[in-house]
Amino acid sequence: MLASVAVRMAASSRGKVRSLVSLSRTLSTNKPGSTAGGYPPPPEAPASPPNSEPAAAPQRRPKKDPSGCSVLLFPGQGSQFVGMGRGLLKYPNVKEMFTVAQKILGYDLLSLCLEGPEEELQKTVHCQPAVFVTSLAAVERLNQENPKAIEMCVAAAGFSVGEFAALVFSGAMNFAEALYAVKVRAETMQKASELVPSGMLSVIGRPQAQYNYVCLQAKEHCKSLGMENPVCSVANYLFPDGRVIAGHQQALDFLQENSRRLKFMRTKPLPVSGAFHTELMASATEPLREVLRQVEVRRPEISVYSNVDGKRYMNESHVRRQLVKQLVSPVKWEQTLHEIYERTQGQHFPHTYEVGPGRQLGATLQKCNRKAYQTYAHVEVTTYED
Repeated sequence: MLASVAVRMAASSRGKVRSLVSLSRTLSTNKPGSTAGGYPPPPEAPASPPNSEPAAAPQRRPKKDPSGCSVLLFPGQGSQFVGMGRGLLKYPNVKEMFTVAQKILGYDLLSLCLEGPEEELQKTVHCQPAVFVTSLAAVERLNQENPKAIEMCVAAAGFSVGEFAALVFSGAMNFAEALYAVKVRAETMQKASELVPSGMLSVIGRPQAQYNYVCLQAKEHCKSLGMENPVCSVANYLFPDGRVIAGHQQALDFLQENSRRLKFMRTKPLPVSGAFHTELMASATEPLREVLRQVEVRRPEISVYSNVDGKRYMNESHVRRQLVKQLVSPVKWEQTLHEIYERTQGQHFPHTYEVGPGRQLGATLQKCNRKAYQTYAHVEVTTYED
């Protein structure tokens, strides 16, 4: 199914987007004494300098004040809008990135981002590459306007497809090859969405709401309608009492119709084509697994956190395995934020930058950790002036 020639085409663009690769080489974890408070180096990193005396006690790397460090958050599908990227075109390499994207995708992504039409940009097959490229273009802006934010970055995380952008930024994947993987991911998720009527429902519940139990009730309702093997499960953990539930459309209709009884304060259908991050995406896993076998994956140079469990990626095989599993597993974003920002009382928080369209990740950070949110900023993608 996957043409290796397409992977080779992506690989041939490897040197064209220089800045993204060079940025990853200047990240703070490459420098001696770079460990920031709350962010130990990945487990495979040496605990002490290689030339230290064998008999001496292990040397501790001096910790830097976390307030001088940064974290980058990369948004996912749903953050896209017509006009995004307009404020980024004057920055180095951004036009080149969209040129590479056009070759890999086979259509003019820049024109779609800037001019729409909106209904085309909203399609899964288009919006995932659009968010991916625009987010990495926003990194270019941040690097021009605040190079220290890039140099002192100690951690990154991305929501769903945003995880690919976080991995490119970390040096784990090449821009062009990762974009090709995103292309395959988006196409196969679109196809999986078209197999059965399904969707996603944003839910804000009362403290008494029992999300797994209400999903069970919804599935029982579907069975009473004669449906075999209905799907209904939590797809996104966003913030305390904030969830996205996904599954067969009949199950989501049941949740909306019974929202008061189920202790929901608000429900809102999301404008997506299917039940992402549930078992209804199972048909998309093998194509993505195959393309990830063909592209180069390296160990991230900074801490990058997986949506699957909120934990840091450890090595290349871990990256490949979790990116496939992510398609059919809930996005544990709330857990990821707790993992990134956990610290002892009185310790400073890093600066956080949301790089890409929308400010949804900032909103979830505010609900999960108000102190961490105090040093949050969004990198604008539409205008030159913030």
